Amino acid sequence: MDKKIDLKHFNVKAFARDGMNAQGQESLAHFERLSDLAWSGEGQKAQSSQVSWSLTGEMVPVTGGDSEIWLHLSAEVSLPMQCQRCMGPVLVDVFSDQSFRFVADEATAEAQDDESEEDLLVLAPELDVGALIEDELIMSAPIVPKHEICPASVTLSVADEAFEEALAAKPNPFAALAQLKQKPH
Repeated sequence: MDKKIDLKHFNVKAFARDGMNAQGQESLAHFERLSDLAWSGEGQKAQSSQVSWSLTGEMVPVTGGDSEIWLHLSAEVSLPMQCQRCMGPVLVDVFSDQSFRFVADEATAEAQDDESEEDLLVLAPELDVGALIEDELIMSAPIVPKHEICPASVTLSVADEAFEEALAAKPNPFAALAQLKQKPH
């Protein structure tokens, strides 16, 4: 069944109950916070990147209790970023594959969080899955993007001419002591 999924108003419980799968693509421009990570420097067309995603819902039976509601999310994007070594553009493949178990309320999530390996979320009538996709990709993006090998030679220098000139022009606070030391007593 091919059904259009509303990422802003997503009913997780019904999706999991029906064991549904969905996948799609959205323009990077649709994800404002993720777009902010993209470098839009000279010659870059960051907004033309596509975010690909897939969702799978599942009800997992529990002995002596209600079935658990699960949502499996996979998302990826080729994100143009600025290399922090050569300061040029670098295309970074960002990928996230997460599973979420939904619980009835915040107290249950807090009580079970320490023992759970999976991510716990509180079940709500509607979930903004677009924001969840965006959050997961942002957390998967590198903090310091860089090329494996930069295309241009990177010159590293610790000398700053303006600083050196300012330092030379500033009087040495110990110069007076040096003069006292040189005077005969």
